[in-house]
Amino acid sequence: MIRRFWRSYLDTLPEDSHRPPLPEAWSFGDTPALADELAELVLSGTKTATSSALWEYETDGESLPAEGALSIVLDGRGEPRCVLETVEVRIRPFQQVDADFAFQEGEGDRSLSYWREAHRRFFGRTLPRIGRAFREDMPLVCERFRVVHVGSRVA
Repeated sequence: MIRRFWRSYLDTLPEDSHRPPLPEAWSFGDTPALADELAELVLSGTKTATSSALWEYETDGESLPAEGALSIVLDGRGEPRCVLETVEVRIRPFQQVDADFAFQEGEGDRSLSYWREAHRRFFGRTLPRIGRAFREDMPLVCERFRVVHVGSRVA
């Protein structure tokens, strides 16, 4: 299903353009319900940014997102929903995330206070997996993106 979705994206490109290889496919959040909710925010244009704990990239040996990189967003069932292009990546401490970035994350009432509380809870759930605990000064990978392709849902 992911390969077919990727081909549908490649089919939208001019014939003489570069054909990038199949990128990473991933979902937002840590539950299927959150993956669905956040994917819908992306598809509606409300969510144009995301943040992750740098520690998780380091623990998992993953490369950081790079400007210009493409990725496939999956919903809570693992179905592809859209292709994103990363447009900016910044590393900053949790407490230095500003209201503009919180607004671009698109969650809740889009305020910085909502963002901080929701992310304290999220990182409180997810960081113990790697032997870490939430800290106000923890480094975050703050990524801005744009949607470059939306596919139709497969019934």
